[in-house]
Amino acid sequence: MKVLISPINEEEAVVAWECGTNIIDIKNIKEGSLGASFPWIIQSVIKSIPDKNVVFSATLGDLPYKPGTAALAALGAVVSGVKYVKAGLHGPKNVSEGTELMHAVVRSCKDYNPDVIVVTAGYADYKRFGGLSPQELVEIASESKSDMVMVDTFIKDGKNLFDALTQESLTEFVTLAHKCGLAVALAGSVRADHLSALAQTGADVVGVRGAVCSAGDRSTTINRDKARSFIQAANSIEAVVV
Repeated sequence: MKVLISPINEEEAVVAWECGTNIIDIKNIKEGSLGASFPWIIQSVIKSIPDKNVVFSATLGDLPYKPGTAALAALGAVVSGVKYVKAGLHGPKNVSEGTELMHAVVRSCKDYNPDVIVVTAGYADYKRFGGLSPQELVEIASESKSDMVMVDTFIKDGKNLFDALTQESLTEFVTLAHKCGLAVALAGSVRADHLSALAQTGADVVGVRGAVCSAGDRSTTINRDKARSFIQAANSIEAVVV
């Protein structure tokens, strides 16, 4: 289970890299759960880490149902140099709308670079705002030929992934996605004490920010000690599970 850490700038990205994170996911927390950063910030983060083995990711935002807007945002992300592109399906209200949007994102990314990993992302707390269910996300990801499917939490009010979905339902989500040939990422205010349960679901990636920030607050700066401790804990859990 790989660890994805979401920095907002060069300084935080370097800390995440030095602590050994697998994926550096550049986002803008001022614009929501999966808020999109700026191309110049993405480029400066990539330039700040002279390591060809580092995998960079970027979020496109908590997207409305606007496939053209999403396609242009996706192209901006891949041109900026990232390997993973995450699209948050906040606006689409059904599988048809979600698939149309993700088709646009996938084509925009793959036409530019076929090796880009496209992530269909949604929200574990979908019931709180009438969003798409995890099962619908898997269908959308599969139909659009995305590479990965992810759930995070949209509403950041102290509730976490496991407040929104049970471990059993998360395991079912991961199993269904794997059967469809999709990799899976789980996130949503998760902490180090959730790592064992996350690993047991069979997820491929766990994503964090708040857990590695000062006082566990995603609006503060990534803390080196917390980042290192989280990654060590994840590696330890992985070793036990394997």
